[in-house]
Amino acid sequence: MDIRSIIAPVVQDREALEEFADALNERAHEIERDIARLEKTPTDREVTASLFRGVHNIKGDAALCKFDLGIAVAHPIESLMSRFREGEIPFSGLLAEMILLAVDRLELATDALLANKSTDNLQLLALVQGLEAIAEIDADNLEAGCAELIESVTGFPPVIPDISTRAPRVSTPKPEQINATVDLQFFRSLALQFESRSPLFKGRTMRILRLALETNKVGGNAADPVQLEAAVYLHDVGMMLLPESVWLKVGKMSPEDKIALRNHPGFASGLLQRMPGWESAAEMVAQHHEMPDGGGYPSKLYSADICAGAKILAIVDAFEAVMLKHIHRGKNRSVLRAIAEINACDNQFAPEWIAPFNTVIRKTIET
Repeated sequence: MDIRSIIAPVVQDREALEEFADALNERAHEIERDIARLEKTPTDREVTASLFRGVHNIKGDAALCKFDLGIAVAHPIESLMSRFREGEIPFSGLLAEMILLAVDRLELATDALLANKSTDNLQLLALVQGLEAIAEIDADNLEAGCAELIESVTGFPPVIPDISTRAPRVSTPKPEQINATVDLQFFRSLALQFESRSPLFKGRTMRILRLALETNKVGGNAADPVQLEAAVYLHDVGMMLLPESVWLKVGKMSPEDKIALRNHPGFASGLLQRMPGWESAAEMVAQHHEMPDGGGYPSKLYSADICAGAKILAIVDAFEAVMLKHIHRGKNRSVLRAIAEINACDNQFAPEWIAPFNTVIRKTIET
């Protein structure tokens, strides 16, 4: 296979690739289901056959769509499943994580190609070469091989601890900020009220606050920490002024929903603007959905016009959102998926803040 089809895959037939993406999404859910069942009952031959068939169908779909990357990812997994079916290798948690990671990266790569985005940060060559090597590895070295591949592709260990939801140590307001402590307590109460609207949001505020403050610190405290704390608390409070059917919606949003959602930064920033001393926080909240390339909202600002606090908030807020979206796939996968999406976005986030964010995530995971 031409290595360029892995390092720099191209869209040969957009319509065919869209069909592949739709089928892959459906098959990925089936594979997740079968793997979960197989981890509980690894001797179930019916589930084994179903999982083998799901991977084989991905390879067949990719061949029909002339999508070499899909074939390159699915073929060695199919070989592994064949060996498992024949009793040559055991089915383990690490093998399951590796298969799920591979399917996940294939989904991300397909989505990126359809959106005309780069796949450079997805480590596709390392993934395919690692899968090919593991497809032939002996049973005694299978666990170590899977763990090594997961870490080489993601940069993180295969087992990830929870990101703390405890309140982080925050900065002491300056003497001139007389009412800052009282204001922050009020802002936090609003954030927790927003958080209470869904059980899925539990711990969200403190996770985002911790990541934002620590990313800011690693980056030299370019944003005032007290102002950033206020912005974290209030950046999504404007959602509560929208119909719950919009911001708690399950599934795809309509164009009308998306337009309505774009109003939420203005509500919270408007509140902060009317409170003396919180002008910087108001700016961060107003800009946290802007993008460096001018593709964000509400003002389509370019990088030079977006404040540091908003750039940090954009990253950590998106990280939390992706984790929430994929939490049904398990904690490990949701965190790895979120890390991958943040690092694969070459225009959505400020590149100068990606490295500090990655440093914080690595420190958080490894401590």
